[in-house]
Amino acid sequence: MKIDNKVRAVVLFSGGLDSILACKVLQEQGIDVIALQCITPFFNYQIKEDEEAWAKQIEDKYNIATVVLDITDDYLKMLKKPPHGFGRYFNPCIDCKILMIKKALSIMEDLGASFIATGEVIGQRPMSQRRDTLRIIERDSGAEGLLLRPLCAKNLKPTLIEEQGLVDRSRLLALSGRGRKEQMALARKYSIIDYPSPAGGCVLADPILSERFRILLSMWDDVDANDLLLAQTGRHFLLEGESWFVVGRNQAENSKLVDLVRTGDLVLQYKAGPGPVGVMRRYMNPPPVQQAASLLLRYCKVPAGQLAEVVVKDSKHQEIQIVNAERFSAEDVDSLMLNKV
Repeated sequence: MKIDNKVRAVVLFSGGLDSILACKVLQEQGIDVIALQCITPFFNYQIKEDEEAWAKQIEDKYNIATVVLDITDDYLKMLKKPPHGFGRYFNPCIDCKILMIKKALSIMEDLGASFIATGEVIGQRPMSQRRDTLRIIERDSGAEGLLLRPLCAKNLKPTLIEEQGLVDRSRLLALSGRGRKEQMALARKYSIIDYPSPAGGCVLADPILSERFRILLSMWDDVDANDLLLAQTGRHFLLEGESWFVVGRNQAENSKLVDLVRTGDLVLQYKAGPGPVGVMRRYMNPPPVQQAASLLLRYCKVPAGQLAEVVVKDSKHQEIQIVNAERFSAEDVDSLMLNKV
C-alpha cells in the first residue's frame, strides 16, 4: 500500500554520480524517490558514525531523501562463497548487487514504493554491468518486474514498470559504455557540481586489502565489522599461534587503533618515548607479548641490540606488565607480515 497517491521508487544509492542521476531522472518525472544507502565495513561505513548528518547532507546537496541500511551480517555470509564468484580481487560485484536489491525489496512495501531503480549503465563495468549480467541480477534478486535502470533503460527491453505507466519510457535514457561525458553533461543540467570520482570506494577491489580480508576470513569464522575495520588500519602481522598483531603507522592510525580496541585485546606501547600503538587480537594463550614487543620496537627509536621496555595494557588501558625486549631486524619483521602495504 502506498503512503500517498504519488508514485514512489527506492533507488540503490552509492553517493556516486550515476546513482544521483538515476534519482534525478525519476524526480524529473514527478516520482518520489527514496535513496537506499547500503553500508558495510567495505564501503560507506563511515556513514554509521552519524546517519542523520549524512541524510541531511544528501538532502541539502541533491534534494534526495535517504535511508541507511547496515547489511554487514548478510554480506559476510555471502562473501564466504558468492554464487557468481569474484572479480579481479575479492570483490563479489554481481552478488553484492543482488544482495542490495534483495534488501531494497524487503523494505519497499514499508516505504510505500512501487518499484526499485539503480544507477547501472550497460557496459560500464566489465563484471557486473554487461547485458547478460544485468539480466542475472534481476532474476536472482527476485526483482523481475520491479527493477528499473533509468540511465540505460532504452537499451533494454521495456519493463513492467514502464508498461504499467508508472514511468514514461520516452523520458528515460540510453547511456552505455565506460565514457562519462553524458553523465557529466547531465550533472551540469541538474546543477550537480559536487560528486565523487567514478573510481569506486569498495576496498574489496583493493589488491592488498582484499588479500588481507581473504586471509582473515579463511582463518576465523566469526570475523565481524570491528575486525574488518581493524584490518584496514596499520601494519599487520601473524605472530606465534596465529596471533593477530597490528601496529599503527602514524598518529592518525594510532588514534584509530585505540578507538577499535575491544574486550580481550592487548595494547602495547613503547614506555620511554613516542612510538606506534600495537594491538593484539585473537592471540594464543599465553599471548606472545615478547615477540610483539620486539616487533613494535622495530618502529621506535631504539638502537639495535639495546633492551627497551614495552608496556602491555588490557582493553581498558590498564597496565598488565612491562616487557623488556630488543627490536627485531628487518628480516624478522618481514617474515611475520600478514601482507604488505
